[in-house]
Amino acid sequence: MNITHEETRSGGRYLAELDGHFAEMTYSRASPQLVIIDHTGVPDALRGKGVGQALALHAVEEARKGGWKVIPLCPFFKSQVERHPDWQDILR
Repeated sequence: MNITHEETRSGGRYLAELDGHFAEMTYSRASPQLVIIDHTGVPDALRGKGVGQALALHAVEEARKGGWKVIPLCPFFKSQVERHPDWQDILR
């Protein structure tokens, strides 16, 4: 699986590509040190393959590397954060 990043002035997304299909996790940037993860989309062809989990972990790693905090509005990402107590450090 390959995860890439696209960023705009107001936000961006992480794209995961697997077997010719793409999944995404989008975010809005509230400030240079704060992002709001607002959506995770995984097509049916990639369900059950850990793609959403990989995107969530990638977002957490990027937040730690960048020194910023996350507000999890996306229900999927929010549920993943609740399952991983070790991710609490990135939450605002």
